[in-house]
Formats: sequence, structure tokens, C-alpha cells
Amino acid sequence: MKSPARPAQLLRLVAALALTGSIVGCFSNRQNEGARLYESHCSSCHGTQGEGLKRLIPPLAGADYLLKNRAALACLVRKGQKGQIIVNGVDYNQVMPPADSHLTDSQITNILNFVQTSWGNAGEVFTIREVSEQLRGCGGSDGR
Repeated sequence: MKSPARPAQLLRLVAALALTGSIVGCFSNRQNEGARLYESHCSSCHGTQGEGLKRLIPPLAGADYLLKNRAALACLVRKGQKGQIIVNGVDYNQVMPPADSHLTDSQITNILNFVQTSWGNAGEVFTIREVSEQLRGCGGSDGR
């Protein structure tokens, strides 16, 4: 009688291991996505260490702007920015290009969280829900 139970137990064990492997793979594919996205979409202007470019492009490292404007950051990434902003007491007035068509809500969340937790920044991380709500407010949510 115990023989039929062993194949069933073995089958459950194999299924559990396969599920665990696919879950780990799912998460590992997204690991460090914010850093990779920042590197490919943001670092050429804001610098590899978020240092900005003198008085032309504002820094992200230690930027008071991130804390003061949290509710607008997702839209800033999606829609870009024109006009004057003040970061750490310095005036900046350059155009930041939008990421309208090539970054999903999820990718914007990952970029923002990378910036919020890098270079000594200790900002609160964003949830995908929070970012999507911000983006809906500026007509920029893609729901992904």
C-alpha cells in the first residue's frame, strides 16, 4: 500500500521544487533592474553616482528635491521637466526629456526606488500602486 503513495509524494516534491525554481527565477530577473534602468536612461545626464553636472543638470545624490517633491517624481520621469527647479539651493533650468513611451510604470518604480536608496539617499521607497496613481494624475500610467 505504501508504494502508490511514494510516486505521489515524489511528484509533489518535484512540483514544489519546480515552482520554487520558477519563483526564484522570476524575482532574480528583476533584481537590480532599477540600477540597470538608471544606468541606461538617466546616468548620462545625472551621472553614474547621481552627482549631476555642475550647474546644468541637478544632482540626485543628496537632493532635497526628492523629499520635497515626492508626489510628483513619477510624472517628472514619465513626462520630463521644463523650466526652473531648485535643488539643494541651486537653480537649474534645463529640459529633462520624457520617458513617455519606453518605460513602464513598474520600471519607473524601480528607477525611483534605486534613486531613493542610493548615494546616501534615505528616501521612502515607492510601491507600484503609488507610482501608478501619480502617473494617472498626469495622464501617464500604462498600467504595467
